[in-house]
Amino acid sequence: MLAEVDSRYAWFRLAVTLVLMTIGGCGMYVVVVVLPAVQAEFGIARGQASLPYTMTMIGFGLGGVLMGRLSDRHGIVMPLRIGAVTLALGFAAAAISPNLLTFTLAQGLLIGLLGSGAMFSPLITETSFWFLRRRGIAVAICASGNYLAGTVWPPIVQHFVDSSGWRATYVGIGLFCLVTMLPLAQLMRRPRPGATSLPVAGSGSARAAATATAATATASATATAASVASGSERPLGLSPTRLQTLLCIAGVACCVAMSMPQVHIVAYCADLGYGPARGAQMLSLMLGFGIVSRLVSGMICDRIGGLRTLLLGSVMQGIALLLFLPFDSMASLYVISALFGLFQGGIVPSYAIIVREHFSPAQAGERIGAVITATLLGMALGGWLSGYIFDLTGSYDAAFVNGIAWNLLNVVIVVWLLHRAHRSGGLRPAFA
Repeated sequence: MLAEVDSRYAWFRLAVTLVLMTIGGCGMYVVVVVLPAVQAEFGIARGQASLPYTMTMIGFGLGGVLMGRLSDRHGIVMPLRIGAVTLALGFAAAAISPNLLTFTLAQGLLIGLLGSGAMFSPLITETSFWFLRRRGIAVAICASGNYLAGTVWPPIVQHFVDSSGWRATYVGIGLFCLVTMLPLAQLMRRPRPGATSLPVAGSGSARAAATATAATATASATATAASVASGSERPLGLSPTRLQTLLCIAGVACCVAMSMPQVHIVAYCADLGYGPARGAQMLSLMLGFGIVSRLVSGMICDRIGGLRTLLLGSVMQGIALLLFLPFDSMASLYVISALFGLFQGGIVPSYAIIVREHFSPAQAGERIGAVITATLLGMALGGWLSGYIFDLTGSYDAAFVNGIAWNLLNVVIVVWLLHRAHRSGGLRPAFA
């Protein structure tokens, strides 16, 4: 197969990426499902029980930057291999943890930083180089693997937690990650288009052929990439540093809001008397509809661009959060969980498209990694903050209000950036 932009090989590669995302994304969601069991076993408060998730997300974010740089230098296969091995080690270490501290360290350093951190930002960045005309939908499909993980893993994990306990479940997950992800990583060996300096396995003629096909693929995007690079000194009339800072703040704000239902829906259902299994089902439903949202948002992004898509998702997410306040029956929570997933799923991939629209392609890996890291830090902060507010108030109502306030901050920033974009003529199509 020829390694060309928008080619059959690019779509094959995207399919492999989706599977890797789905398996490797387990680190984010398994800890949410076992939160009530861990809290009960260690005899801790809800805020303390939220710390492993917080550290996982912080590690996940920082790991994206670290593994992104490693991918830029050595190709995507090396971080994928590291991620597979350290996920296995991390789940094993967490399974034998005698206390909350060692469990949190295993989650944050092994499962988050070096494990799942190798999956999200690096694979999104990698995907963006293999597509031009359909970059929005391709990035959305790639990012959907993260939500597909949230759809598949919670009910499976809850089943095994109920039947075998959370520790045995962790061991099984680690082994599964190891035996599936290492072979999949081997299918990603071909370097990205234009990455002629990366090592290519095989004979001299194979390396020469890979270099030639990469150069051909890159040539098809030269004119468009040059137009982005020429305007990158003042994107939206701002300095690159200022624009990236605003995007990072917006990313933190939207994901503090997003984390409230995603992190605490299982515990919330347990508190309401519906049981953690119902909460796991709602989380799975929420993230399943998030997949639909990401795919639809990707198609929308290809037509209206990243900033407008981000604003649409953020406004709808705020509406869904408001619905959690007056409605807490089991039936209504199922409906609202589905709506929340449907409304917010396209938010995070929009940031990657915005970066590709307004910054030079040469800066894509670093800048996408930084902005995606900010969203993950927002998830980490929101996950802990919601548990802390619950401990203070004895209810999740104030935590939902806190999420709505952060969501409003995100909307204000995006509206202002759109205003700047209209003034500077900086609203580009999403395939820049």
